[in-house]
Amino acid sequence: MAVIRNSPLFLCLSSLLLLLLQSCHPASSQSFIGINYGQVADNLPPPEATAKLLQSTSIQKVRLYGADPAIIKALANTGIGIVIGAANGDIPALASDPNFAGQWINTNVMPYYPASKIIVITVGNEVVTSGDQNLISQILPAMQNVQNALNSASLGGKIKVSTVHSMAVLSQSDPPSSGAFNPGFGDSMKALLQFHQANGSPFMINPYPFFAYQSDPRPETLAFCLFQPNAGRVDSGTGIKYMNMFDAQVDAVHSALSAIGFKDIEIVVAETGWPYKGDPNEVGPSVDNAKAYNGNLINHLRSVVGTPLMPGKSVDTYIFALYDEDLKPGPGSERSFGLFKPDLSMTYGIDLSKSSQSPIATSPASPTTPEAPVPTSPATPTAPVTPSPKPTGGWCVPKTDVSDAQLQANLDYACSQGIDCSTIQPGGACFLPNTIAAHAAYAMNLLYQTAGRNPWNCDFLQTAIVTGTNPSYGQCSYPGGTT
Repeated sequence: MAVIRNSPLFLCLSSLLLLLLQSCHPASSQSFIGINYGQVADNLPPPEATAKLLQSTSIQKVRLYGADPAIIKALANTGIGIVIGAANGDIPALASDPNFAGQWINTNVMPYYPASKIIVITVGNEVVTSGDQNLISQILPAMQNVQNALNSASLGGKIKVSTVHSMAVLSQSDPPSSGAFNPGFGDSMKALLQFHQANGSPFMINPYPFFAYQSDPRPETLAFCLFQPNAGRVDSGTGIKYMNMFDAQVDAVHSALSAIGFKDIEIVVAETGWPYKGDPNEVGPSVDNAKAYNGNLINHLRSVVGTPLMPGKSVDTYIFALYDEDLKPGPGSERSFGLFKPDLSMTYGIDLSKSSQSPIATSPASPTTPEAPVPTSPATPTAPVTPSPKPTGGWCVPKTDVSDAQLQANLDYACSQGIDCSTIQPGGACFLPNTIAAHAAYAMNLLYQTAGRNPWNCDFLQTAIVTGTNPSYGQCSYPGGTT
């Protein structure tokens, strides 16, 4: 049955849909944003101070690499989900002795749960790609014994058991549709995935666009990695145009899972981040790049657009890291991922406020190397432009033939520039219709209006045009008009 847009039935259905969306996605719900809390440092603030800090932010999950009782206790009654870890060194005992697994649960879980909201136990970190064949053979028995210990404690359905992988478990990831696991891990990987499938536990992976850029330090790669405006990369297998490396890496994992019959297993990003400084010979670390990556990543997650192969849901993502870890070995970047300093101030400004539902304001990033200039933003002219004596009027809207991928890139970019995108968030006057095209049109016009209403403010890589027709509708009012 056709429903006329302005009919009472349409308005009634729209109101009902909005109520349902608000009930399913409350404005404060950002449960997909997590953070890694490493402790290889000698200058970290007390756990109680950290717990208060986290409560003041939109971060709702924390991943620990161990099971520090002081931190677990400090997070009690905060509602923050906690991932705790059994170290690689614990795997042999966990695998060979069910009683040891039971003792581990009795020591690290039972005294704190449920006041401390433990949600996942990771058994080992990047074991499958470690090259240690003994550990690789023991990872599954260790996970099974931990699962059995949880079952015995009546926690089997409440706390999940997993392990964390590096992207090196894939032998192929480009294009994303060709994603495939390394054949050398074939039998052990399939057995692990059968465990995940049987227990409803997530497949946890560490995608780092930062490392992808280091191996391919071209300007267009930097823009692709930082969620900045770029030409996109077309997957030759599907024809899908990817606008950022994060989506491409996550979808490559999804393709690898699908290829061997496990497409329904949930993917969790256990680590991703960008360092704000590094050694002189390192390509990519800078405050601007870190601010752009993490700010735009959070913006992308908050849009709940998902990835091209997994649309409409943000993957649970744990950003690396809460604090710098000054005792970590390796290059300088390894000690420079922290979003916060030991005095609890932010290392650089991104909006993690609990009430924030509109995307993050981040300035375009600049690379650290002169051979990688900043890519041109869609609101910036590609050549010097002589300003017109008088700004243009009207409204800035997308052209009719623009792809959803480009519209999403325009939306992400516009909302990252400090404009108020709450109007197109759930509950906002322009949230409905809930489409990329409608949201992008509103955000692009708002940026155009606030940036000066010059012709180059409505460029967006030549995907937008100034119109004299007011695109406002219903309760949704587009700012603008003729001058």
